[in-house]
Amino acid sequence: MSANEFDVLIVGGGLAGLSLACALRDTRLKVALLEQRAPVRSSGWDARVYAISPANADFLQAIGTWKHLAAERIAPIRAMQIHGDTGARLDFSAYEAGLPELGWVLESSQMACELWESAKRQANVSLYCPAIPKSLSIGPDAAKLTLADSQTLSAKLLVGADGRDSWVREALGWQAIHTPYGEMGLVANFECERPHRGIARQWFRRDGVLAWLPLAGERISIVWSTADDKALALLALPAGELCAQVAAAGNRELGALRLLTPAAAFPLRLMRVPRMAGSRLALLGDAAHGIHPLSGHGINLGYQDARELAGLLAGTPEWQDVGNPRLLARYQRARREETLLMQGATHALHELFRQDLPVVRVVRNLGMNLTNALPVLKNQFVRYAVGAF
Repeated sequence: MSANEFDVLIVGGGLAGLSLACALRDTRLKVALLEQRAPVRSSGWDARVYAISPANADFLQAIGTWKHLAAERIAPIRAMQIHGDTGARLDFSAYEAGLPELGWVLESSQMACELWESAKRQANVSLYCPAIPKSLSIGPDAAKLTLADSQTLSAKLLVGADGRDSWVREALGWQAIHTPYGEMGLVANFECERPHRGIARQWFRRDGVLAWLPLAGERISIVWSTADDKALALLALPAGELCAQVAAAGNRELGALRLLTPAAAFPLRLMRVPRMAGSRLALLGDAAHGIHPLSGHGINLGYQDARELAGLLAGTPEWQDVGNPRLLARYQRARREETLLMQGATHALHELFRQDLPVVRVVRNLGMNLTNALPVLKNQFVRYAVGAF
């Protein structure tokens, strides 16, 4: 195998792509990873954070990344409170569900930088950065990728992990079905007056969904999913007024707030990709699916994609072609059910709380209160959601 020939070629060095490269650490496979820009550690607190499930914390531990993360910047989620729009409430507790934690909140840049450093240390991984893909061709024996600098790389398997606007998916002509929500997700970090006690809070409001995630120390990160015009109006507010509005929207449960990072916003849409794999090709992470942030499962789905694909590739005997369509069809089957289930449930929940009809409001809030009164059902739901089964 020449210097420019690989078993696996990963296009995209985001969290999902990097985790796949790291998960192939102890295999016989020769791996290349392409990325336009190396991740940069945030100088303060990263406005983009993720709630990582216990199953994915185990995955990051298994691939050798978790132990390198700064413990003082990781916040455990010990409980969750979900509020309906007319007084209904759901309470989830790690203790009551028999779990150490419901999850952990981590900064995106912290995970990305540690995954990048782990990939750099791997003997079987070659990093190409900066690298810009120019053209892609799929042959019977290999996928060939030409870069903007005219360098050509070939691999038995090419993995598109290059985000929701995936160049790989576009180059293949694979369709993505987009359903815009007409909303934006506004994100920012705040210092809070009162201790959050490791509780994640979420409000289904008439103007959208507001989530407060605990950060290390007395800090929170928020995601406010709301109509485009409302999000833009919030972005335009002075820091003090934004703090007041966010605190008021959360019933001032943590007292006064102080802005730590400038607010930012991104458009929200559901994205379904009917095809995740084919001969010599596979998609994972945001290139393969998009989901509303109210579930908090975006990157968790991406990590599970990487874990599933890495497990299949690591288990192949030396004589087997890792670009075999039958092998990759197994990956697609394994990931399709969970992805469609999570997308469908999240979309349905979003649409349910979007309806403003009085009878719908009564039914959805009654359902929340009823679920809250059934601890066995509630705890089973929690254990499924965090991957504890």
